[in-house]
Amino acid sequence: MKDKSLTKLYLISPANININEFTEDLEKVLKIGLVSCFQLRLKNIEDDLIVSASNKIIPVCKKYNVPFILNDRIDLAHKVGADGVHLGEDDGNIVEARKLLGPKAIIGASCYNSKHLAMEAAESGANYVAFGAFFDTKTKNPKSKAEIDTIKDWIYISNIPCVAIGGINSSNCIDLVREGVDFLAVIGSIWNNEDPPEVSIKHFENILI
Repeated sequence: MKDKSLTKLYLISPANININEFTEDLEKVLKIGLVSCFQLRLKNIEDDLIVSASNKIIPVCKKYNVPFILNDRIDLAHKVGADGVHLGEDDGNIVEARKLLGPKAIIGASCYNSKHLAMEAAESGANYVAFGAFFDTKTKNPKSKAEIDTIKDWIYISNIPCVAIGGINSSNCIDLVREGVDFLAVIGSIWNNEDPPEVSIKHFENILI
């Protein structure tokens, strides 16, 4: 069991955003200092809008020394100079992503509830693996329901960092933190909360510090 202070927040954007408003909100959130990684995850959006959004958000992430990860698109991650890319099971090849993005790129892989997929991702050169969904989520229809034992087993067999994702909020994440998950991916609990995002992120403060 790892110290809770080693668990970090991995912030993911909503699937659709107003880029100007979102960039302002993101800066307020990152300024709090609790986010260690940010992923832009836009769905059903034209490529040029993803590029435009990335170009506005990347300077904010750099300002606060938070890596900028683009979801799904290896080609666009390369085009905008992202710090890395996150790949689902059908989104691309980790080896090819490494060739295009280079040795310093952060490459993550969705592994659902499968240690086998995680091992394959790690052997292919992934920097982290993501398991989920751990809880009910309105963000997407998850492919699987993840079990906390998957986190326990992964930490025992591998030193590749793991991310827990899926409906995570400050009330239900305690066991994941206790078991030593490296990152908590948060989406709805930050962007769809009654509180403003910069207030919502602070709900995790006493859990992680």
